[in-house]
Amino acid sequence: MSERQKDRPWLMRTYAGHSTAEASNELYRRNLAKGQTGLSVAFDLPTQTGYDSDHILARGEVGRVGVPIAHLGDMRRLFQDIPLEQMNTSMTINATAMWLLALYQVVAEEQGADITKLQGTTQNDIVKEYLSRGTHVFPPGPSLRLTTDMIAYTVSHIPKWNPINICSYHLQEAGATPVQEIAYAMSTAIAVLDAVRDSGQVPQERMGDVVGRISFFVNAGVRFVEEMCKMRAFGRIWDKVTRERYGIENPKHRRFRYGVQVNSLGLTEAQPENNVQRIVLEMLAVTLSKDARARAVQLPAWNEALGLPRPWDQQWSLRIQQVLAYESDLLEYEDIFEGSKVIETKVGELVESALAEIDRIQEMGGAMAAVESGYLKSQLVASHAERRGRIESGQEKIIGVNAFEGTEPNPLTADLDTAIQTVDPAVEARVIASLQQWRDNRYQPPFNHPRPCKALERLKEAARGTGNLMEATLECARAGATTGEWAGALREVFGEFRAPTGVSSAPVAVPVEEGSTLALVRRKVDLTAKELNVGKLRFLVGKPGLDGHSNGAEQIAVRARDAGFEVVYQGIRLTPEQIVDAALAEDVHAVGLSILSGSHAQLVPDVLERLRVAGATDIPVIAGGIIPNGDAEQLRAAGVAAVFTPKDFDITGIIGRIVDEIRKANKLDPLEVPA
Repeated sequence: MSERQKDRPWLMRTYAGHSTAEASNELYRRNLAKGQTGLSVAFDLPTQTGYDSDHILARGEVGRVGVPIAHLGDMRRLFQDIPLEQMNTSMTINATAMWLLALYQVVAEEQGADITKLQGTTQNDIVKEYLSRGTHVFPPGPSLRLTTDMIAYTVSHIPKWNPINICSYHLQEAGATPVQEIAYAMSTAIAVLDAVRDSGQVPQERMGDVVGRISFFVNAGVRFVEEMCKMRAFGRIWDKVTRERYGIENPKHRRFRYGVQVNSLGLTEAQPENNVQRIVLEMLAVTLSKDARARAVQLPAWNEALGLPRPWDQQWSLRIQQVLAYESDLLEYEDIFEGSKVIETKVGELVESALAEIDRIQEMGGAMAAVESGYLKSQLVASHAERRGRIESGQEKIIGVNAFEGTEPNPLTADLDTAIQTVDPAVEARVIASLQQWRDNRYQPPFNHPRPCKALERLKEAARGTGNLMEATLECARAGATTGEWAGALREVFGEFRAPTGVSSAPVAVPVEEGSTLALVRRKVDLTAKELNVGKLRFLVGKPGLDGHSNGAEQIAVRARDAGFEVVYQGIRLTPEQIVDAALAEDVHAVGLSILSGSHAQLVPDVLERLRVAGATDIPVIAGGIIPNGDAEQLRAAGVAAVFTPKDFDITGIIGRIVDEIRKANKLDPLEVPA
């Protein structure tokens, strides 16, 4: 073995949190005992979008994709017996990041911690929410202000904290190519740094401290040579931008600091055991090269395309990291790619193309302007559609999905109900009861919080002015205000934002060539419209609840449009009532509901029931998303015409099935046109 000192391993995290603060606390303590070296907190969708658990939009979403945190009491329970001064905590939270950081700081103070020693990261990149993740609340201007205020506050008060990690992770999930991923993330960083510099809250001589605390959250896909080159290109561009645009001389401040969650987009529901080797390859892309090595890594679990991973599945992913770090000799060497002609050429190409795209975005007025115009979103929808087209044509192979589909029976998923963690439906009622209790008792012993009305009024006053919002937010946290009250106060002042969907402006992804499957489906659509005596078949694509992962819904909407449907797609975050109202007002022939967060069991039957009450039982309802087999059977029994999950990758075939369901619902004979 080499005599040289081994490098220190990266921070090892598992993205975790579900059900309740108590259940998540127990999970964190178990993970830390297994050798995890940092915490990564997953919050549920109501917490991420600024709603309390009893809000109408929160129904079916409470505690599903993360932990519900409604107030200081929840945050105390989440970190009970975990000394925050010694932790490195990453919190995946964007629109409500300032609020969660305030709760975290107050709990640390209650523990007696020196807050200048707190270490961790708040994911606080609102641009990618507008583009891909969908948990934005406020318009771009006020959102950027919240981010700017947090950065200015942490630089002065919590100097070891990373107040933002700029996320290219979700851009790749939404279809971004490596060039788009680099360019859009860098354009976001430029928008944020310009805003901090221009706010006057940080003197020029301290801009180095700001740049030094900006971190990135990156995606590593399975094309691991390209992904590793992407990381080297990221580092080069960041060094250039921070030196030339912001005059940062200290190379330590200019270092590209990033954490990684490897790609969940490429994880498959079919033959899910193949996900293990995918995860390993993706991890190697961000660990093999010393000069472009991640500072923190969290890996998904092999069964994430099936549902919520169990503690054992998360442990397996942690062990993958530990074997590489502690058993292999990886950490004993300098950069093993230094001097490679192949790598150098690829990095050079990525740098050149990404800089050209960054310049294009700057000419449009920067990242925020490119969000508002819809440019960035339509580019991503188009890239994603091209990728889907390559998969459907077989040009891009996915093992077990469109290549080598034959398989032995899988012992890991023999009993699917035990192969994933399920959230007890009764959790939501318990969380809501606990929230009600907090609201009723927060002013009394042992809490004795001052009434939050004054603190919330002060927050609104601060929001109407130009001062930093962090102090007013801390006051709300100490007063026992709830997540919904804090966000509600700001909604009153800032308003809400519905982001462009990118669907109408996305170019045609699969050309309608004579004799192609799409041409045949298009013929079915036209013939059916003629038989129903309408100009065009109308299809409503709806996203009920708070799930903001809209990629699947967008791809279905774009392909339905290309197949000749008139598509009604109003974007994310709608109540079942709004979806049914739109279906009736637009007189649609079918409704497609897309849900990936697990709230399908409550929200889909609600839509069916509302259509029944309205006397519109002839409108077939199609459901899509991460829906376990047992749930799919229940949905079909409740009246859903068809259920599609990620293993159904043939989008044109899905559109053909939707036409069949419209014909069946309208008592038309089956068409002898193959699809």
